[in-house]
Order: sequence, then C-alpha cells, then structure tokens
Amino acid sequence: MIKKVLIANRGEIAVRVIRSCRELGIKSIAVYSDADRTAMHVRYADEAYHIGPSPSKESYLNGDKIIEVAKQCKADAIHPGYGFLSENAEFAKKCLTAGIIFIGPSWESIIAMGDKISARLKMIEAGVPVVPGTQQKVGDIDSVNKVVAEIGLPVIIKASAGGGGKGMRLVRKKEDLASAIRMAQSEALSSFGNDTVYIEKYLDSPHHIEFQILADKQGNTLHLFERECSVQRRHQKMIEETPSPFITKELRDEMGRAAVKAAKAVSYEGAGTIEFLVDANRNFYFLEMNTCCTLGNWVFHL
Repeated sequence: MIKKVLIANRGEIAVRVIRSCRELGIKSIAVYSDADRTAMHVRYADEAYHIGPSPSKESYLNGDKIIEVAKQCKADAIHPGYGFLSENAEFAKKCLTAGIIFIGPSWESIIAMGDKISARLKMIEAGVPVVPGTQQKVGDIDSVNKVVAEIGLPVIIKASAGGGGKGMRLVRKKEDLASAIRMAQSEALSSFGNDTVYIEKYLDSPHHIEFQILADKQGNTLHLFERECSVQRRHQKMIEETPSPFITKELRDEMGRAAVKAAKAVSYEGAGTIEFLVDANRNFYFLEMNTCCTLGNWVFHL
C-alpha cells in the first residue's frame, strides 16, 4: 500500500499530484531546486527537500539524487509528472531496483515506445496502421532511393530517438535526399546522442489526433476519447480541444480501439497518450506514444 509519494517535478503538475494525494490520504513529498525554494508545490506538500542548483540537469533531471531523497524520507513511490524524467526508462528501472514504485509504465514499455522504429514494428505486429515508410535504420542512398520510389515523394526524415520536431527534414525533391539525411542525422546526434533516422511518407496538412489511455497492472485498458491537436507551430502543439470537430463517431470508435490495441501491444500500465495522424480521406496512422501523463490531459478535466 502506498502511504508516501515523492513528486519528482515542479509547477502545476506537482500541485495537482499533491492535491490528489491529499484526497487519498497519502503523504506528499516535494523536491525543489534553488530557483523553486518558495514555489507553491514546496509550500503545499507535507514535506519538501532541496535537490540541487537551478539548472534542471543538476536537480529535476538528477535521478540518482531524487532516488536518494526518496530513500531518505522513506517514500513508497515516485510520481514523475510529465517532462523531466517521466519518460526515462533508466530512471524507471532504477526506481524498481531501489524498491520504490514508479507511478507510470514499466521501463520495458518506455523503451519499446520511446524508439520510433521499435514502436512502428510493434504497431505493425499489433495490426495498428502506421504511415508508409521504413522499419529499419536508413542505410545507403541506393536503398533510400528504392524506398522513396515505392512510397513516393514527398517524404520526411525522422530521428528514431527523437521528439519535439528535432532531427526531422522534409524532402520534396529526390536530389535533396542525401543532404537532408545528413542534416537529420547530425541534429539527431546532437539532440539525442543517437543518429539513427528513418523515412516516412509525408502527409500534407493532416489532422493530429491523440487518445488518452489508462491501463492497470491486470491488463485492463481503456481510452478517454480524443484531443484535436492540429494547430501547431514548428511541430509544437499550440491549441488542444475535445471533442475533435473533424472525426466522425465511427472513426472515433475505430481509432479508440486502435489506441487500446497499441497500448496492450507493449503491456502498458498507467496513463499515456497514443498519437495519430489523420489524412483528408480520414485514414488514420499511428504516429507515436507518450509514455507519461502529458500536459494535454488537462483538456479532459474541463
């Protein structure tokens, strides 16, 4: 039974987790950096501990320090919130090794969905549609040209370990392929420490639809319907709304079933988000999974 939870985050998500702990009669533990000494989550929690200087890499991204504090205050579990260490498989694994419950998916599920090529393969095995493209690391230019000839231009080069629009290049002309791959690989390496990239067919002006997932340890999985996230700038969502004004009831049901199937394919536990792209003909394709409770879940609370 969980009696004490450390929240490895700050700001509104930390406050919301603390509020939920209070409702459940669970003691809450806040952590903070130099910059957050007087923050609301620090004052709101039952206990609070300093974990380092203001830079995130020295505080909220310092998993070893956070686990050290959790042991010190005898926390039963750690809630990572979103961002920071929430999708860090190594941190989830270290919590398990330390005998502390990680409130989220298993480290195996995080790895399976964190790597985009691995996720595509899992979805294909599960029968969830994916955007036409490669299921392996981009190789020599001859093999790339062969793939492009099959799926057609334009295509998009993507970092397998990527996110946030980094390590991506749109290619509309065959002669631009080689340079686009080099640039995507270089950006992927500097951003994620991994230069693996793959190719997908570029969908022009698709709708970006996400489904919120909840799953327990017994394999019971459900979705809480969709968020419309198509208004974006530089691949970053600016507006989210629900329900989507674009999808029909029939499509919503079909996508919901696919989202549940996707989560079950990696034995997912906890809250997560399955992201889809939907083209003008209302064909939908798996894009990726966020293996944490994302900021967008707020839409369902309104």
